Amino acid sequence: MKTTATVLMLFTLFSLNTFAQDYTQFSLPEGVKARLGKGDISGTVYSPDGTQLAVASSIGIWLYDAATHQEVALLTGHTDRVHDVTYSPDGGTLASASSDNTVRLWNAATGKEKATLTGHTSRVWGVAYSPDGGTLASGSVDNTVRLWDAVTGEEKATLTGHTDPVTSVAYSPDGGTVASGSGDNTVRLWDTVTGEEKATLTGHTSWVRGVAYSPDGGTVASGSADNTVRLWDAATGEEKATLTGHTNQVLGVAYSPDGGTIASGSFDNTVRLWDAATGEEKATLTGHWGGVRGVAYSPANGTIASWGGDDIVRLWDAATGEVKATLTGYTSWIWSVAYSPDGGTIASGSWYSVVRLWDAATGEVKATLTGHTREVFDVVFSPDGSTLASASLDDTVRLWDTATGEEKATLMGHTRGFRSVAYSPDGGTIASGSGDNTVRLWDAATGEEKATLTGHTDWVHDVVFSPDGSTLASASSDNTVRLWDTVTGEEKATLTGHTSWVNSVAYSPDGGTVASGSGDNTVRLWDAATGEEKATLTGHTRWVSVAYSPDGGTLASGSGDNTVRLWDAATGEEKATLTGHTSEVYDVVFSPDGGTLASGSRYGTMLLWELTPPATGEPPQTPGDANQDGVVNIQDLVFVAGQLGQTGQNDADVNGDGVVNIRDLVFVAGQLGSTAAAPSAHPQTLARLTAADVQGWLTQAHKLRLTDPMSQKGILFLEQLLTALTPKATLLLTNYPNPFNPETWIPYHLADAADVQITIYDIKGGVVRELDLGYQQAGYYADRSKAAYWDGRNASGELVASGIYFYQLRAGHSGLSVPHRRDYSATKRMVIVK
Repeated sequence: MKTTATVLMLFTLFSLNTFAQDYTQFSLPEGVKARLGKGDISGTVYSPDGTQLAVASSIGIWLYDAATHQEVALLTGHTDRVHDVTYSPDGGTLASASSDNTVRLWNAATGKEKATLTGHTSRVWGVAYSPDGGTLASGSVDNTVRLWDAVTGEEKATLTGHTDPVTSVAYSPDGGTVASGSGDNTVRLWDTVTGEEKATLTGHTSWVRGVAYSPDGGTVASGSADNTVRLWDAATGEEKATLTGHTNQVLGVAYSPDGGTIASGSFDNTVRLWDAATGEEKATLTGHWGGVRGVAYSPANGTIASWGGDDIVRLWDAATGEVKATLTGYTSWIWSVAYSPDGGTIASGSWYSVVRLWDAATGEVKATLTGHTREVFDVVFSPDGSTLASASLDDTVRLWDTATGEEKATLMGHTRGFRSVAYSPDGGTIASGSGDNTVRLWDAATGEEKATLTGHTDWVHDVVFSPDGSTLASASSDNTVRLWDTVTGEEKATLTGHTSWVNSVAYSPDGGTVASGSGDNTVRLWDAATGEEKATLTGHTRWVSVAYSPDGGTLASGSGDNTVRLWDAATGEEKATLTGHTSEVYDVVFSPDGGTLASGSRYGTMLLWELTPPATGEPPQTPGDANQDGVVNIQDLVFVAGQLGQTGQNDADVNGDGVVNIRDLVFVAGQLGSTAAAPSAHPQTLARLTAADVQGWLTQAHKLRLTDPMSQKGILFLEQLLTALTPKATLLLTNYPNPFNPETWIPYHLADAADVQITIYDIKGGVVRELDLGYQQAGYYADRSKAAYWDGRNASGELVASGIYFYQLRAGHSGLSVPHRRDYSATKRMVIVK
């Protein structure tokens, strides 16, 4: 039987950031060294056993350990955003619906793609499994619901009748009906055997955005853009109740596992909980500052997941309404990116009014600057790096203190939104371009307007100063680039030749050339002195933005065709095409040292491309890189541990003394303890370590009395690792899968070494089976290789009947008197369904 095995409770050890795998390294395209931002959120769902949380995003599917909230995988393969994701009932497969018109099936344990289901002719917005896992339903913008054989991937039926996009689909618990919500304001119920429409539920006055069946199958709940949740009798199709209270569109609905509560998420920034029987509002959960677009219940631990326009997934305690955790790092459209002068920080401007400052080395968000009320189209650092300017469609430029994140000043004067902003080389002047067709110059110290430059006849999209500050170039929707004298404000030249709007403009570092990117899909190079066109660079198939490398030798262009291209700035020849973005590339910028190119995209991620050419000859060996994969991480520690005692030439002999011993292991640990960023740790690798192993290493290291600084760092690292691998408390966890047929795994944590026994009881208290697990060291026994296994048979080897059973964990200490250690006993409930 398939189970969800990618993420299990073992990964509680990742609660220490020191050992967390760096999500910026997951599933990177070729040539990319890091990804900042996880994309724009589209949906969330828990695995059937509640141990895993999947988040659909614009770049793929993020998988989390539901207990630790740690990212463990990113599934990529769709060529456009993922709108919805769901697990098969046995947890073995993930299905995802995408704007690339496909549904894809993924192995939940390995993350590998199993099948691609094609047939829809437009974006697929919703997907749902039948209760038996044999059929998959999908809803699409092509107005159809399609039913697929979940094993073969073949299409079984196409259900037609909706007259607008199908936004969501849900199966009845008995599998006989599929409900679909649509932009035609209706919910339709379909017979899954015949494909015929059984009922059309009318009453909503705007788009139906979400549908859900009650666990008993008697009621269908629907959320709508008319601000209501409606409850329908699933047998008769009659409306039972209208739940009002939301003040904006309701975009998602979900039933609690016991069917007693309905959760709804709305554009009014709230999650509301309703009594499913009476329709009365039980609670309003507030905290999101962007519209709530979806909700999901965990089947295991009373948690509600909600996600919204604030790019945050919030996990709520369903009983108290308190926030238990937040999943961050998600980002909406990135319009602009900028490096600080020292290269240590990257700023990004976003669709949802947000400016973020990222640590360029670690990819961590250092600060989120809020205050704008509309899209932030451009960001730029002052030459000394102390100030960041951001331009927004809210008709302001805001100046931020980069050390504190506080707003220093607000520049107002444009009447139709700021599209671009630039600092003069001396930092004394700020230039801005606007939808009011003007360019304005501001005193950077006082915020006073110095001049208004008029001449453009349409939106000004970009502005940039020449390296000497004497000239300002501006790009406009009037198809021109204009050059302005920054002292007199007079227009010096108009550069014509583009046949569509000019999106971007950049000066070469020597000031001799102006580059411009346009909606005519070209990059043009202009002589800055004469205004004559020097070259036209073609290859892109959509609009273009441009940036020069610090040495002036390379021109980078980002495009609406999802690519970044590198050009020889002298000859105009294309040097490389960088592919990896799955959506439009809005902005590109070089790091100050020229070794990295950052590109920001519509789908909320920034890719950092490694541009430094590889050194010739043998690559230098990184100290501690025992497995020679180019990075020092936990895998090197495991590699050396596996070779302990070996002699002769061996890569694990990192100190070169002819034998692999504890000194080599401590040296590698010291290198891990010396890294500036958190070590990159694969969960599968860390799962091979135990607290007993690490304790043994520490014991041997202390006997050697190692006092050099690197060894001391290594010992400290091992001590931290031991802490991470040792649970703080002994716990019995929920078995998985549950319900199950015919086998299940019982996970637990041991805070201390103990004799462990698990006893299975029937509902009358009779002993069904005893699992004597013996003496076990402290640690996490949660994945399938370590958790207790029950095959659903009694002591006589007979399969037990369907029903409710109980399992009890007893962890004792063999009668020894151990201070502060008490025998542990706990009991939980499980269900066998056949």
